[in-house]
Amino acid sequence: MRIGIPGEIKPQEDRIALVPGGAVEFIKRGHTVVMTSGAGHGIGLTDEDYKAVGVEIVETLEEVYATAEMIIGVKEPQPRELALITPGQIHYRYLHLAPDHAQTVGLMKAGATGIAFETVELNRTLPLLAPMSEVAGRESVIFGANLLQAHLGGKGILLGGVTGTARAKVVIVGAGIAGQGALKMATGLEADVTILDVDVAKLKYLDDIYGSKIKTIYSNAGNLAEHIETADLVISTVLIPGAKAPHLITLDMINSMEKGSVIVDISIDQGGTTPISRPTYHEDPTFLSDNGVVMYCCANMPGAMPRTSSYALANVTLKYGLAIADLGLKGATERFPELRPGVNVLNGKLVSKPVAAALTDLELHDLDELLG
Repeated sequence: MRIGIPGEIKPQEDRIALVPGGAVEFIKRGHTVVMTSGAGHGIGLTDEDYKAVGVEIVETLEEVYATAEMIIGVKEPQPRELALITPGQIHYRYLHLAPDHAQTVGLMKAGATGIAFETVELNRTLPLLAPMSEVAGRESVIFGANLLQAHLGGKGILLGGVTGTARAKVVIVGAGIAGQGALKMATGLEADVTILDVDVAKLKYLDDIYGSKIKTIYSNAGNLAEHIETADLVISTVLIPGAKAPHLITLDMINSMEKGSVIVDISIDQGGTTPISRPTYHEDPTFLSDNGVVMYCCANMPGAMPRTSSYALANVTLKYGLAIADLGLKGATERFPELRPGVNVLNGKLVSKPVAAALTDLELHDLDELLG
């Protein structure tokens, strides 16, 4: 199979989906890897690093798309890329289709097959999303603490405080991978931390690990409202695999917060968990709510740390990419059934139930029937 690695063209996105060590694995199995020149520069890798292991380097995105049977990328194909897709081409990357009607239709019209990293599901976990969730969770505290600076619109409170002063109140919504990453960083900086979730078993686990360093609260509308009102920093991490994120943080909750408080909405890739959330970019990552709450909704948070993120992502995506190249999609899904929910679009037909539930005007097809 001919594997295409395009350089990411989304603004402020320097991650790359395949590092040289992974390219070696494809090449030694008889596959060809072609990559755009400079695609690895954002994480300190040169074209020569890739050429040394047998990767073919080309100058343009168009050259990669024209001949590749499978594109391995990081972020969703941008409008320029959608126009380059060839029928039957496999796209193995993050897609986040539920809140993105235009991209979904674009993939369908192109006759593409879209395998979304974020919906590959194994034993109720999301193994290809997990490392980026961990990165985003840890980053959320770093970014949030920075945004609390007065000159950036924050209320001017230090997360851990100092002797004789109050510590900042950090409220984490969701105790999954991202939430736990945020929890580790926030407690490390000695903030006053509360974490909410509907999974009592997760809360018990965290209570056992952190003890009196944190407060664990069952998540419902009343408890969310109570704790968000007094929060200095809210980190929202809630995710429903493949589906549009629910608006758990209401406008009333945001309006109850003090001016200069901060909300970091990690779930923005899936539409965000507040009614005012909208995607932003690293160069201008925030906006203010009507009452002066700082909203951070950067849609590619791990892209801020591209070197760590690229290697972490490559570690978990390689196995399935090799299986698709070696066995074809049908064979790969038979060997690794967890790939099945990852298939969102197959040869231009929508096969993901969560995406179809969000985009109700699009027809849902049966994956088994299409795979034959």
